[in-house]
Amino acid sequence: MATVSPSNRRSLPLFALLSVVVVPAVLWVGVRFQRPDATASTPAAAAVAPEGRPVTHGQGTTVVPLKPRRVVVFDLVALDILQALEVDVHGVAGDMFPQHLTRFRDAKYPRMGTLFEPDYEALQAAKPDLIITGGRSSAKYSNLSRIAPTIDVPMSGKDFIASVIANTEMLASVFGKEEKARGLIEDLRKSVADLQQVTATRGKGLVVLVTGGRMSAYGPGSRFGVIHGDFGVPEAAEGLRTSLHGESISAEFIREKNPDWLFVIDRDAATGQKEGNARQVLDNELVRQTTAWQKNQVVYLDPGVTYLTGGGIQSVKQLRDQVASAYTQAQ
Repeated sequence: MATVSPSNRRSLPLFALLSVVVVPAVLWVGVRFQRPDATASTPAAAAVAPEGRPVTHGQGTTVVPLKPRRVVVFDLVALDILQALEVDVHGVAGDMFPQHLTRFRDAKYPRMGTLFEPDYEALQAAKPDLIITGGRSSAKYSNLSRIAPTIDVPMSGKDFIASVIANTEMLASVFGKEEKARGLIEDLRKSVADLQQVTATRGKGLVVLVTGGRMSAYGPGSRFGVIHGDFGVPEAAEGLRTSLHGESISAEFIREKNPDWLFVIDRDAATGQKEGNARQVLDNELVRQTTAWQKNQVVYLDPGVTYLTGGGIQSVKQLRDQVASAYTQAQ
């Protein structure tokens, strides 16, 4: 049988002790090189994280950069408000702009698709730090928010002016233009209040949109309900549906309701189709019997301002001024 010398007996505990120390050390070194040091990466991550602030909008709350510089806009209402706030943008959507937004037709503003269908490749190349949707582009909010922080500009026909003001305040807060917004809002409120004093006692009105030879009427709470709900024109036809496309009507309907004022939106002219189609459609024996026609109180509203950018603070002010001018001329 093998024997163990005294020297061997002394070396075994020492060897065992070294094993206990060396093996964990080797394992620690391996883990050290395989796993990143979380504490070491924290300062670097904090250094590259952009500063931002939460903004509540039409589709939730989004953290946006404190000073957005590469802004892409997919909403003409937002574009109207931004121009009023003296905020420039990097890129826009579509090619149809009303007269007061013609600067955006310039090639210096890259096209990022249409209001309905973004050009995702162009967007990726543009590297925006903020995207703005609204109205016709709201359905693409989810897709666009995957590319960059995105906010959505909502509109409400029921509280039209209140929506315009809320959207102006929201966008002003994003770009640090609160003081500019206060002046614009104060001017709008005063001008609308002044108009209400005029319209309240000057007869009833009917808002009609004409497109492709067809007519639709719009009442309070609809997309063109600002005429009644905020400008104060009494209704010639009560109980109209507030659907997006209004309530389909005929010349017989207009004669029956016999409005004192007829406010007309030529959609075909707004979308670059046959201009003046609305005048041809309304110029018939039945409509000519109405008080509005006989008193020359048929008001053809600016189609671009009313149909394309109606919720912008510049556009609603222009619309208000046009209505006020019509009442002044009819005195």
